[in-house]
Amino acid sequence: MEITLLRPTLKETLWGGRRLIDEFGFKTDGDNAAEAWLLSCHKDGPSYAIGGEYDGLTLAEIIKKEGRSVLGTHNSEINGFPVLIKIIDARDKLSVQVHPGDEYARRVENENGKTEAWFVLGAQDGAELIYGVNKDMTREEFAASIENGTLLENVNRVKVKPGDVVFIPSGMLHAIGAGILLAEVQQSSNTTYRVFDYERRDKNGNKRELHVKKATDVVTLTKTTADFSAEGEEEQLGGATKKRLTHCRYFSMTQLKTDGEFTDEADDTSFVSLLVLDGEGKISASGKEYEIKKGSSVFIPAGYGKYTLTGKFTALETRT
Repeated sequence: MEITLLRPTLKETLWGGRRLIDEFGFKTDGDNAAEAWLLSCHKDGPSYAIGGEYDGLTLAEIIKKEGRSVLGTHNSEINGFPVLIKIIDARDKLSVQVHPGDEYARRVENENGKTEAWFVLGAQDGAELIYGVNKDMTREEFAASIENGTLLENVNRVKVKPGDVVFIPSGMLHAIGAGILLAEVQQSSNTTYRVFDYERRDKNGNKRELHVKKATDVVTLTKTTADFSAEGEEEQLGGATKKRLTHCRYFSMTQLKTDGEFTDEADDTSFVSLLVLDGEGKISASGKEYEIKKGSSVFIPAGYGKYTLTGKFTALETRT
């Protein structure tokens, strides 16, 4: 399989902004673009090949043709595709929510659980996240606080800035605040249990559904502390630097900055995803060149071997 550039599915929501349209150049007929699903095999929002022999096919269709070896040996035992990578533009605050772990999600929802991580790309002054609870609670106390409207008294509100890294294991109560742009790497799942939505109504005048019982089943209710620093330090590698942002059993996230030329490798263990966050450059491999710019999503299959990056850009590198 050759290196493949991908275009996203865009999602419009009542809290979405226009930065994905105006700054990243993504096309949509909607009024906003809250989310761009840039590396996705999920049925609710696939990504599509741009150019090459598979032009216009979904990534899932390409993998079906090529075989699962393109995912790497680390993914040989999983069902489906391991991750979903997005950029999210929150003009307004998102609902307070929680995601289930694998066992509950597979039993109740027939899909994977959802552990995720965010890399904050932009944040207006005073922007904040909700991250976990500020005291130990019982499940009965948690459910009661939703019903009586006191939930927000029991959550951590944490201010954020560009460069912050937020790891959210399944079970962690959370919400993105207004004025935040971020990249998200998550398990390939679209299961979300919403517990508070600020009494908002959709374009049809309806309140969005809450999922109090399921959320109460899966939420972690021990007092949470927040550390949004990156795991690693910046490491110089020829014409590039890399910094490990975070990792877990499902994925690793690394910030890659190029200023010149740098050669890297996709070995047999995992595919490589590159999401260009700023700047522009080229990928050269096997006698071919691929131009990349802000918003480009690149899938490099496992076992591809060496590829060379040139230019000046910042990218989010994900391996599984």
